[in-house]
Amino acid sequence: MRRRTGLTIAGAATLAWGEWLNWRWSRALTGEGGGESEAVVVLGYRNPQATANFINRWRVRAGIRSVDADRARETHVIFSGGAPGGGVAEAELMADYAQSVLGFDGSVLLEDKSTTTWENITNVIPLLEDVDRIKIVSQPAHALKARAYLRRQRPDLAKRLVRADDYRPGEWLIVKPLLALYGLWSLRGFTAAERKGTP
Repeated sequence: MRRRTGLTIAGAATLAWGEWLNWRWSRALTGEGGGESEAVVVLGYRNPQATANFINRWRVRAGIRSVDADRARETHVIFSGGAPGGGVAEAELMADYAQSVLGFDGSVLLEDKSTTTWENITNVIPLLEDVDRIKIVSQPAHALKARAYLRRQRPDLAKRLVRADDYRPGEWLIVKPLLALYGLWSLRGFTAAERKGTP
């Protein structure tokens, strides 16, 4: 009985740790923002097949729910991702899923050349110059990595970053500890200030 109780507590603690770390990353390097216009940048994930894969479909849904209802007419959703292995660009596959499957009829822009997160940010910068608020959508650790890259490349634009709706309590619950472990590994080259969102 004690062993079972101990395993239950350990399991609950692991889930809570994954939840907490993803929650923290989803808020790091974001501010309150102001103004009316905004861009929601949805980052693509490796997609060798001819339709959006599971991860890209989730990112598209998170991107669309990140559109502020009060600013919908002033919001551009930017799908970013090339075709690293050839074929159709991730950006095109995500846009197609958003429009043909989810029925999204808002403003859509494509960035279809990038093959890395650094390139995602470099290539969307021209599309961000004139917006007041910037949201970057992906799994929380990956989105934080992209926000840190924007801060490195264009600190002036990074001041416009606000939180996207890519974290929700309980969503991806079982795999959040794994996402947290992968996030810790992928963010290992960043400063503590970048990982925690401090100045």
